[in-house]
Amino acid sequence: MVAAEHHRPFIADPMPSGVPELDTLLGGGPLRGTCTLITGPAGTGKTTLALQYAAAACARGERAAVYQFDERVGTLLTRAAKQGLELQKCIDDGDLLLRQLDPAETSPGEFTAMIRDEVERKNLRLVVIDSLSGYQAAMPQEKELILQLHELLSFLSQQGVATLLLNVQPGLVGSADANLAVSYVADAVLLLRFFEAEGQVRKAISVLKNRGGEHENTIREFRIDHSGIRIGEPLTHFHGVLTGTPTYTGTAGPLLQERPPGA
Repeated sequence: MVAAEHHRPFIADPMPSGVPELDTLLGGGPLRGTCTLITGPAGTGKTTLALQYAAAACARGERAAVYQFDERVGTLLTRAAKQGLELQKCIDDGDLLLRQLDPAETSPGEFTAMIRDEVERKNLRLVVIDSLSGYQAAMPQEKELILQLHELLSFLSQQGVATLLLNVQPGLVGSADANLAVSYVADAVLLLRFFEAEGQVRKAISVLKNRGGEHENTIREFRIDHSGIRIGEPLTHFHGVLTGTPTYTGTAGPLLQERPPGA
């Protein structure tokens, strides 16, 4: 596949998430025709973040697809519903395509052909690949994998499709380094982190780069509860975020508090 042969005109406008603070963080949202890498340790909320963008796209009447290597579809839908994302309705309406893939049975070439076919037939506007480690399992040779991935992302870019590529960093805490040299193919990078404050394990979100335009350089608290995603005020008293073991030395004021049930 030669990506340049599949170009179609599009306007590279942002795709908002429906969470105003998150959209502010990323300068309005991922641009059409770009790839956003969402990276962080397991459990930080990468999948939920990507599903928020998918649900927002469906709410606008656009079609999205989630290619899931790591989690059972049934579990994913149940967990999303508990967080206020009614993805089953999006599926029933024909706006969301949710594919569960086995890396042992799907080669990168077959995966690329599948996405190309569904982008062209179903007019997909957002593609989520969850996760890069699952995709990697289908082709352990890193150099060849990067070439395959680069061509796939180039095709999606030529079609004006926004791509969210999820990357699980090794270990519970993780480091700032990805397990593949893929950051250069991503137009934007969202970093999720655990941190400790007031005796609690919390999560933080920040933007490392955004080729598509302006973005905040701040670190904000990131929280997921029964009503969905919450983004807090910028946390200015932070140290060591990129080391994987950040420390918050500020006061409790900017930290998000528990939201009562039903609120």
